[in-house]
Amino acid sequence: MYSDAGEPISLLGRERWNINRLVICSCSHYTQPMLDSEGLHVRAGEEVIGGLLQRLAMLRGWSPRTTSSYHSDLLHAERTLQKHGENLMSADTQAVLLYLSLLRREGLKESTIQRRRSALSTWFTFLQDQGIREDHPARHLPKLRKSRPLPKLLSEQDVEALLDAPDTTQPTGIRDRCMLELLYATGMRVSELVALTLGQVDRAAGLVRVIGKGNKERMIPYGEEADRWLNEWLLVRPSKPASPYLFAGRAGKSMSRQNFWLRIKLYAGNKAISPLPSPHTLRHAFATHLLNHGADLRAVQMLLGHAHVTTTEIYTHVTRARLHDAVNRSHPLGRGGRG
Repeated sequence: MYSDAGEPISLLGRERWNINRLVICSCSHYTQPMLDSEGLHVRAGEEVIGGLLQRLAMLRGWSPRTTSSYHSDLLHAERTLQKHGENLMSADTQAVLLYLSLLRREGLKESTIQRRRSALSTWFTFLQDQGIREDHPARHLPKLRKSRPLPKLLSEQDVEALLDAPDTTQPTGIRDRCMLELLYATGMRVSELVALTLGQVDRAAGLVRVIGKGNKERMIPYGEEADRWLNEWLLVRPSKPASPYLFAGRAGKSMSRQNFWLRIKLYAGNKAISPLPSPHTLRHAFATHLLNHGADLRAVQMLLGHAHVTTTEIYTHVTRARLHDAVNRSHPLGRGGRG
């Protein structure tokens, strides 16, 4: 993006300028500026979308993964709308409804459609905040009825089998056992686990300092079994290459989420655990098993790092579903108990 004098202008600082004085360049898709007399019908393009997301990521504390997801969704919307003579800068409510209907025709999940709709809402909110347009074409759309699937749940027996799966006669097996124990003991996300540094673990207090979404910190206690395997791992943890990460991968960098997920999948397969667990399975098991044993919902919310208790309440539905299933199978008046 350039000024009248041909000098480059930072996208993050473009709110200081009059949008009608700026020329939006074609980095990869457009060969010339697209600006009408009112300054509204500007083709968004990758540069502007990228600039928007840089600013939002900074203001909202987004992770690179969240930013990348928004970037992908907005580019998909822009390219789809272009095929129908529209674009993200000038799209009206009818154009947004058309885009959402096209997503449904593709047979996408409601959660995917909701995510892309949220990305559009973020985009139009930004345009309003910058005074580029007065309306918000995605604000008053009909609400989607989003059904939240119950998390896949491992029984306590399955968790024990998974924890016992690594070969702890080998350093790699000790590492994996320690990681699995910490996941189940704390309920942290896999992304939080692989990013742990040595300085985040306070063994004297039995606490781990977890840095979650939006760089929010929370302190989570872990039990004796996790501490035992943590001690075993620290005894065999390689000292070279030097790394601050508790579970370093190659060249001392943090292990990738995908790599650890493959390890979980391998162990679950070896123990014939079905269905195969997802990367979040032990986090779900942590929350559900705590509630099954009488833990307070608010306490579980804090341990999981959920901003809203409604997110944590999904686990109460899991425990209720298990209770209903037990009644139906065992009670004389349940479906399974009737002769």
